[in-house]
Amino acid sequence: MSNFDVIVLGSGPGGYVTAIRASQLGLKTAIVEKESLGGVCLNWGCIPTKALIKSAQVFEYLKHAGDYGLNAENVDKDFGAIIKRSRGVAEGMSKGVQFLMKKNKIEVIKGYGTLKAGKKIAVKDADGKETEYSADHIVVATGARSRELPSLPQDGKKIIGYREAMSLPEQPKKMVVVGSGAIGMEFAYFYNSIGTEVTVVEYLPNVVPVEDQDISKQLERSFKKAGIKVKTSSEVTKVDTSGNGVSVYVKTSKGEEIIQADVVLSAVGIKTNIENIGLENVGIATDRDKIMVNDYYQTNIPGYYAIGDVTPGPALAHVASAEGILCVEKIAGMHVEPIDYGNIPGCTYCIPEVASVGLTEKQAKEKGFDLKIGKFPFSASGKAKASGTPDGFVKVIFDAKYGEWLGCHMIGAGVTDMIAEAVVARKLETTGHEILKAIHPHPTMSEAVMEAVADAYDEVIHL
Repeated sequence: MSNFDVIVLGSGPGGYVTAIRASQLGLKTAIVEKESLGGVCLNWGCIPTKALIKSAQVFEYLKHAGDYGLNAENVDKDFGAIIKRSRGVAEGMSKGVQFLMKKNKIEVIKGYGTLKAGKKIAVKDADGKETEYSADHIVVATGARSRELPSLPQDGKKIIGYREAMSLPEQPKKMVVVGSGAIGMEFAYFYNSIGTEVTVVEYLPNVVPVEDQDISKQLERSFKKAGIKVKTSSEVTKVDTSGNGVSVYVKTSKGEEIIQADVVLSAVGIKTNIENIGLENVGIATDRDKIMVNDYYQTNIPGYYAIGDVTPGPALAHVASAEGILCVEKIAGMHVEPIDYGNIPGCTYCIPEVASVGLTEKQAKEKGFDLKIGKFPFSASGKAKASGTPDGFVKVIFDAKYGEWLGCHMIGAGVTDMIAEAVVARKLETTGHEILKAIHPHPTMSEAVMEAVADAYDEVIHL
């Protein structure tokens, strides 16, 4: 039996980052993975979807070349080549993780891992051979998969999840996307932009329902302007796959509607991968599909930890990475502070992009704050106008009494790269006046943050 200081089960952005940090801290480390290194994020999620979206964005630029004084004739797309590029990007990133494992002297154990009592993991390889490993500390980072609704059972062909949506053999003419969270909206944008007729069905009153209401309304307007049909306060009650395509029965405020499509993408959230990994062998406590942990990701059983999507925090790659780092730094005896889950940025990479951190206006009012709210539209931004991307705005929310930056919400070009300013400022307890007096470069998209703050304090110049 091989003995380690730390064994990590799962190699997604939570798992492989945990393993690297553990190794950096001098701990003998192994990682167990049944598929490709990098997990869903690198292979079937965050990275390849951004490659698809970039191809779609370039295609849109070419179609609108005349708007920039250019001439591009007979522009067309090659769906197979777009998919191939996306898979190539994912494979390259996975190889990068392989390199990082070697560089950091982390042992990669290929196979399906099952937790055992006594701080052990049994790993079954592709040939069915089982080997047992032990460690002082075992970190569960098995992530999640696409959640299935009873009314929407996935068959991988006509009713698909995000994996199939990334590697369809041919482009569908019509698609129904069920769910308007980040996954649903990103795929809706991608397929619509390359010519698929897309309908988005959302059960709640607003698309991207976790976002500020002003953001949700703007994104719905932008999608409708792009030709995407959006049905909110609507529910898919059943699907009929018996014909050539799919008949989707949708219950709306106006009654039942039947939508014909080639394929339905189910994007209604995720289901954690906690079954059949041996939690019951060890006695690790779970609640509502999540492994219960403390502030340092320790489970109820000493020596066993859990991070990422399998725990109650936000199911985001950057959260899983941060949790894993904190977890092993605590194991190594470092002084660490628990993560502030009120300061986690969220990003949606459709066009226009959406990014936010902190409280929405509704949440801030419910908490009883007296608010100062500022908004700056990109239509008033010189950089946005010059770039041909005037859609969207920056919205900031401050506590009127102390100047605390309560929330920041953005929609527009490149905002997923801009949100970090608000995250860092909130971490440093920066006030609105300090942002206002921090000189932002001109012309940039980011100066819209300063302008929005100026609007909150009645000092806006360019609006």
